[in-house]
Amino acid sequence: MNISSEGNSNRKIPPAHEQSQRDRELRERSLLRARQQSARELAVLVAVDFTADRYRPSPVAHQARQAAAIAARASGDAEDETAAEAPIADIDFDASLAEFQELARSAGAVIAAVLIQRRAKPDAATLVGGGKLDEIVATVASTGASLVLFDHDLTPSQARNVEARLPCTVIDRTQLILDIFARHARTREGQLQVELAQLEYSLPRLGGKGKVMSQTGGGIGTRGPGETQLETDRRKIRGRLDRIKQQLEAVRRIRRQQRGRREAVPVPTVALVGYTNAGKSTLFNAMTGAEVLASERMFATLDPKLRQLTLPSRRKVLLSDTVGFLRNLPHALVTSFRATLEEVERAELLLHVRDAASPTLDAQRQQVEAVLTELGAGKKPTLQVLNKIDLLAEGTPTEAGAQRVSGLTGEGIDELLHAIDAALTNDPLDQAVFRIPQAEGRVLAALEGGATLQNQRFEGNEVTLTAIGPRSLLDRYRKYEVAGDREE
Repeated sequence: MNISSEGNSNRKIPPAHEQSQRDRELRERSLLRARQQSARELAVLVAVDFTADRYRPSPVAHQARQAAAIAARASGDAEDETAAEAPIADIDFDASLAEFQELARSAGAVIAAVLIQRRAKPDAATLVGGGKLDEIVATVASTGASLVLFDHDLTPSQARNVEARLPCTVIDRTQLILDIFARHARTREGQLQVELAQLEYSLPRLGGKGKVMSQTGGGIGTRGPGETQLETDRRKIRGRLDRIKQQLEAVRRIRRQQRGRREAVPVPTVALVGYTNAGKSTLFNAMTGAEVLASERMFATLDPKLRQLTLPSRRKVLLSDTVGFLRNLPHALVTSFRATLEEVERAELLLHVRDAASPTLDAQRQQVEAVLTELGAGKKPTLQVLNKIDLLAEGTPTEAGAQRVSGLTGEGIDELLHAIDAALTNDPLDQAVFRIPQAEGRVLAALEGGATLQNQRFEGNEVTLTAIGPRSLLDRYRKYEVAGDREE
């Protein structure tokens, strides 16, 4: 017995409180995994290719076809001109389908099946027609899916007709994007903007039947026609919309005050814009050393981020990271997020960040430029930035004049900073020679902090130097400039 007790005494038994803590952690992890599994819903994706639009292509597709035709004529093969037209729509549709699948995954859905229909025009009652709707019903039954996601917007009547046939939730493209926005909104402003867009989208789609539509004001003591439940819901939503708009206007006032304080000190703003998932946040982190969320999921950034950035000329700018754009971005979202996108409107320079490895590079550029035009920022000075060049094969040609960078590896960042320096024409770089008394330490410190100083010579109680920096900074100290030595 003694030997056994001695052997047992050599074994390390954790204290009771440590064991219970470990058990709690294991239980919490298992609960978290269970929640994550339950949160990931099975979804059936429905994509429709309207073939009547195949020969009325978008401007992007039209330009691509023209380029293909010119190339065919240059090579002397006239037969390829018509052959080059057919695949364009298919390539566009394939890219749109892949993007829709990524949207579904970003919303937390597990794709159970993808159904594709090609038809000449939308069905007025159900968008897809009766036969395809029967197939959707059968697919939902066989997969046990709890969601059906449409890659098109459904009219209120189409949504009601489809929901009447399906035993699960039906969500169209705009609702899906709004759900992703709601998942990623972190600040109070972002949450208000998402709620505003959701309410504006749902207001015309309110409906009901049976008891839900019964009048609530009838009965003894409340004579009169009363008010239907639908009217009550609409009134409540309109009231909530008014309150949200008032709160967002208060946010805009605060932003205007903050912007006014920033503009009192001449620090230009440079805004990153681009298609969603183009790598803007990764590039933002690489340029500023910040640690904002960088994710492969779409719309990972909703709330604007501002960081100070020092350029090679030592001038300081504010770099802004903004929400990504998307093809067919719902107009309600652009309107609701106008407060967030004010940084784009006020920016002195835009960096249009594009995914260099994307097969739809030019189409994405067209979509972003369309949204910028809607915001009134279509004519702002813009630098084209091709990001993710680390994903390109060596020797792959890229767009002439664009800055090639990799936010992940840091390649090309220095060249991009020099290009930003050169593009800030509202406050261009200037060069001047100053002779400053050494007693003016404040002046010397200001020049050293905001400009590059060269050829410093100390003569008695004065220092002579060449300063290269923003003209607005050098203009403050022109009284110390050596006449005849100024160079731009």
